[in-house]
This record gives sequence, C-alpha cells and structure tokens, in this order.
Amino acid sequence: MRATLRWAHSDLRTHRGEALFLVLATAGIVVSLLLATALFGYATNPWQRVFTQARGAHVWLHTAPSADTGKLTGLDGVESVTGPYPTASATLASRGARAAVELRGTPEEPSVGRPLLTSGHWLDPANPDGVVLESRLARALLAAPGDTLTLPGTDRTVTVLGVADSAEKRYRPGEQPGLVWAQPSAVGEPRGRVVALRLTDPEDTDYAVQRAVTVLGSGAVSEVSTWKQARAEAQGDNRLLGQVLGLFGLGALVAAGLAVHGAIGTRIRGHLRDISVLKAIGFTPGQVVRVFLIQHLAYALLGALAAAAVVQGLGSRIPGRLGDAVGVWHGLPGHTVALLVVPVTVVLFIGATTGLAAWRAGRVPPVPVPRRAASPGGRLSGAARSALGLHLPPALVLGWHRAFSRRLRSPATVARLALPLLLIVVAMSAWTTIDRFDGRPEQVGLPTSLTVHADSGLTDRAARTVLEDDPQVAAAYPGVEVAALVPGQTATIALRGLGTRQDPYPYSLAEGRAATGRDEAVAGQGLLALLDARVGDWVRITVGDQPQVLHIVGRSIEPENAGRVISTSLDTLRENDPGLGPTLYELRLRPGADPDAVADRLTAAGEGHLDVHAVPNPADGLSPLRGVIVGLIVVLALIGLIELLTAIGGTVREGERDLLALKAIGLSPRQITAITVASTGCTALVAAILATGLGVPLAHWLIDAQGASSGIGSGIAAGPSAWLLLLLGAAAVAGATALAALPASRAARRRLADTLSAVA
Repeated sequence: MRATLRWAHSDLRTHRGEALFLVLATAGIVVSLLLATALFGYATNPWQRVFTQARGAHVWLHTAPSADTGKLTGLDGVESVTGPYPTASATLASRGARAAVELRGTPEEPSVGRPLLTSGHWLDPANPDGVVLESRLARALLAAPGDTLTLPGTDRTVTVLGVADSAEKRYRPGEQPGLVWAQPSAVGEPRGRVVALRLTDPEDTDYAVQRAVTVLGSGAVSEVSTWKQARAEAQGDNRLLGQVLGLFGLGALVAAGLAVHGAIGTRIRGHLRDISVLKAIGFTPGQVVRVFLIQHLAYALLGALAAAAVVQGLGSRIPGRLGDAVGVWHGLPGHTVALLVVPVTVVLFIGATTGLAAWRAGRVPPVPVPRRAASPGGRLSGAARSALGLHLPPALVLGWHRAFSRRLRSPATVARLALPLLLIVVAMSAWTTIDRFDGRPEQVGLPTSLTVHADSGLTDRAARTVLEDDPQVAAAYPGVEVAALVPGQTATIALRGLGTRQDPYPYSLAEGRAATGRDEAVAGQGLLALLDARVGDWVRITVGDQPQVLHIVGRSIEPENAGRVISTSLDTLRENDPGLGPTLYELRLRPGADPDAVADRLTAAGEGHLDVHAVPNPADGLSPLRGVIVGLIVVLALIGLIELLTAIGGTVREGERDLLALKAIGLSPRQITAITVASTGCTALVAAILATGLGVPLAHWLIDAQGASSGIGSGIAAGPSAWLLLLLGAAAVAGATALAALPASRAARRRLADTLSAVA
C-alpha cells in the first residue's frame, strides 16, 4: 500500500495542473447539480405546502349567478364542495399602484381552499369594508394590514385586514386578476359566482370538469381553473432554471468522465515502461489499477466535498432567486439525502470511467514490448505530399499529418475536446435567446409594450384619442379577451380579438399565415397541444352559451397563458356579437420609448379611467439564468482545458519517436516545436468546427423543444452570431497552441540520450 501511495504522490507532483483542473471541474459539476435539485424543490414545495395545509380545491368553476351549483355535490368523485361565493370585478389602487382584482364574497373561512393568513386577521362582520388580499397582490399594491385602498372611479374605500397565501392561480398584472376576500355586502351586485371542488382522485380532474360543466350547462360556466394549472404557474421559471442547470450539469459530468478516461489512457501510454517495471518488482494488476483509481477518486472526492460545503454554507447567500431557492431547500425533508446522493453519484461516475481506463494499465505485460518503428498511419498521405509540393509550411503539413494519422485515437481525442465546446455553444445559444426576448420582443410574440384597460367611464373613441395623442405611441390596437370552453368542456382557454382587418395586430407567426379573412384565427402551441389540433383545422369553442367556430390558419408564438390562446380580429368576434366593444388596448411604442414613462403619462391623461400595465416578458424571470450560463461556461472550459492538456501530452510523447528523424532531415528545434503546436492547433480547430456544426442545431432543437413543452411554441431559439462562433473557435485554437508551445519546445530540445531512451 505504501508503494502505491508513493507512486500516486509522484504522479500528482508531475501533473499538478491537471489535478487542480479536475478538482475544480468536479466542484463545478456538483454545484450545478445541487443548485438544480434546490430549484426543483423550491419550484414545487411552497405551492404544495400551501395546497396541503389549505385543503386546496382541485377545480374552481366560475359560473353565472343563476347556475344551480347544488347539483355538484352528488357527482361521483367529488369529495366536497365549497361555495358558491358571489364575485365581481374591480380595480384597487394604493400608493400609485393599480391592480385588477376579483372581489369574492366570503362570509366565513372556506373549508376547501382555505386562505392561509401570513399577517393580520380574517374578515370581521363588524367591519363590512375590510378585505383580505392574496399575498402576491398585496406585494404589487405595496399594501399591508391597516392600509386603506381606493376603488378608482368610485368614492369607495376598503381596509386591508389581512394578507393570505392561496393555492389558486396567482395575480399577474394584465393577465390574471388578484384575489380579494371580502364580506358579501362589499361585493355589491355580483357578476357571477365561484364554486370549489375537492376530488377523491386528483388525477380524474379532466373527467370531473367535464361532468360538472355538463351538469351545470356550458352556458352557465364562464371559466374553469384546475390545481394542475395553478401548480405549473407557481413552478414557472424556477423549474426551467432547474432543468437548465440539471441538463448542463449532466452534460458536464459526461464530458468530465470522458476527459478523465482520455487523460488516464494517455498517461498509461506514456508510462508503459514504468508500469512494466512495477509489475516486474511484484505489483499485481489490481494494485496498478488502484494507483490510478485512488488518485482520481481522491480528486473527485475533494471537489465534491468542496462543492457540497459551498452550497450548504454559502448557497443561501447567492443574490436573487438561486439564493432563495437554496434557503428554502435547506428546510425541505429531502435536503440531507440530496446533499449526500448527488456528490456520491458524481464521484462514483468519475470512478467508473477511471476504472475502465485504468483496467488497461493492469493488462500491461511485465516485460516491455518494443515499439514498432512506424505506426500504420506513419507514412505521409498523397494529400500531404502534394501540400509539401505546393510549398506550404512543412510544420503545418506535418502537424496536420501527426494529428490525424492515428486512426482510432485521433477521432476519440477530437470527440472528447468537441463535447465541452458543443455544450458551450448550447449555453451561448441560451444566452442569445434571452437577449432576443429582451432586444427583439416583436419576434417572440411580444409586439406591444403596454396593455391598457379602460373602465366604463371612458368611451372607445375617447380612450383611443387619449392613447394615440401620446407622441411615443406608434399604434393602439383595440381588443377583447374572454375565457372560452374547449370542446369536451374540460378546460378554459383565452379567446382574443385584437386589431381590425384594416389595422391587423402584428402576431409573431412560426407557422402558417396571418388571420385576414372571416372566421380565421391563429393559435398558440399550448392550445394546439390541448386540442390535438394543427394549422388548417377548424375548432369549435364556447363563450358562455355562444359557440364560436374558427379556422386556424397559423401558429403564433404565445408567451401568455401557457400558449392556451386563440386569437382573431375584433371584427370576427363582432360578427357573432355586434354590440361587442373593446375592453383593452395593446400599445406598440416607438423605438427608444420608455414604457414606464409612457404608462405614467397615460395614467395621468386618463384621469383615473385607464389601467396601464407593462406586457410581461418571460425574460424578466430568467435574469438569474445569465449568471448560471457564465458559471457553466467556466466549468466546461476547465473540462476542455483538461482534455487539451491530455492531447498535448499525448502529442509530445508520440512525437518523441519522430524527433531523431526530423533532426536528421535538417529541421531545427523551432520547426519541430511548430509541428507539435500545429498538430494541437489542428485538433482544436477540427473540434471547434465539429462543436459548432452540431451545437447550433442541437441548441435550436433543445430550446424549441422547451418552448413547445411550455406552450410558448417552437421558433423562439436564436443561435450565437457568426462572429461569436468564430471568436469561440479562435479562442480554442489560440489556447491550444499557446498551451502546447512550452512542452513542445522542451521536447524539441531534449538531449540525444533522452530521445534514444524514449524510442527504445
């Protein structure tokens, strides 16, 4: 055992840099996987905790006031029913902030879907104007218990009694109204009612919704929301961040395993005589294997322990969502298990790849086998001879020949070096896609910057006059958005009528064409997946008791409502309902306009009749991903550096047998050095070309697949610019040649006796 440790220590002193890079790469991989685990737990657990403690409802039905909801108690699979509660739409204002809300008359705490108070207290019958706000709505309004809120356009005020968490769909400005629990007397004249169903089997949600809508009648149900939609919305961007970290972490783990395998294989080829001597003095094959295995397991274990300690001790201090996720994850039941399993799995994987490579060392015979005078690929090819005839630099030609004359090892070296570069290209594509949402939102379904809702105190003509008079508003598209039931009555979608045939709304189309004719519409990927439809199909949806048949002529990129949106012109909707007027306006601003400044001016010009919100951009929630991408690129660069050092070491060792011949034909040490440098540079160049050629389409496929699964739809991916890819390739080649220069120069100036012993 002492001899094994001494050999391992001697090898460590010879390869200190490679050992350091392997430790750092392992630490980066473990950190990535632990953060991914934390984000997955953070994405699911808070909502699940609220849902469990509140005995959350699996289905919420918004119905007409006349609907007989008592029939729902007898449905099979329904465990309990809460409600109905009267509801009304309103707008609340506080400290300059405004929000659309749903007032829900709740005389007592519900038994299903109970709000979980985080501050204040529940409604008091002695205070009829007291309300309880959903926590996300309270944050948007900067409201706390004791604050007084106004209802713009009226002389009414309400007092905040409490703030509560809810497992229902959360408040989203301009998309989903916030939830306000109030006394029934505060609701006034209700526009509808809401009822909650808790099911015996949550997986039967779609069937239960279909039965409930059938019993009540499709005309009596205006909107359906389920626990699955609320959970998916709550997970949101956190789950996407976890997926990105997990994907790149696993990719980096595979790349690191291959790099370790290649490094050990190259080292074995360079130490065949030393291994033979070890066997000759009594080392068994198992002891030889353990030499390499102990070394690399120690490196991996050191990196894994350091990563686990950093995440455990400092992870919660990371700014933003990652730090919040780690802080919540520390309190979850599976935290300790994950903190142990992830590093152990990484160490075992690296140990397995090490064992496969070290097994070859155990098969080295105790008597050294003389090397052949020339390798099978040692002769110059016809192309190489022709290149020399064209007076190309001999160093370049011979370097290319040396790099690719080994039929099996050369492709393996290129593949191992190309893998981390390929993952870097994918990471750069993710960064570029986020930049596309930020810098060119009109290409990814966000052609407008502001959404304006006008109340009944302002006519359509007056509202458009106010909006179009602003010098930085380029266009104001009138529209309406209503909830509609899909065929089968299992879910609700958003039906939008935006723009007119004379002034059509500029949808971002990924397939098909724009909706220009009667009954034509474009749909999001989420809706097409929900209905199992495609471009060219006709669909029938129901708004209240009014059917609407539309011809889908295109697929639009839809960042809102998980892509469950079907859009047509306002003129098409008016054909079924001539009295329909616009309830919102989408504003396209002039280049360089500040949306916040425009929103402030319009709010002031509307004199309390306009509710202006910025259009949500998915990239806003992905800002932590930029830092994640930078960290992943650093880890992948370390892995690539390990592979480069391995390739350089192998090229230098295998060039020793050609050294005498090169000196004999008159090449100077500088020219011999240039051959090794050119060989390494050519390997890096081919790896960069391969990584770029495969990485760009792979990145597009991965990003579009994620877009399709989230409902936004494919067509959002954006690859890095050509100059960025050229810069990556140039950096890889320049780094490879710079790293190869020093060892190649030392090898070219070796003494004659050393060279003879190397080729013996």
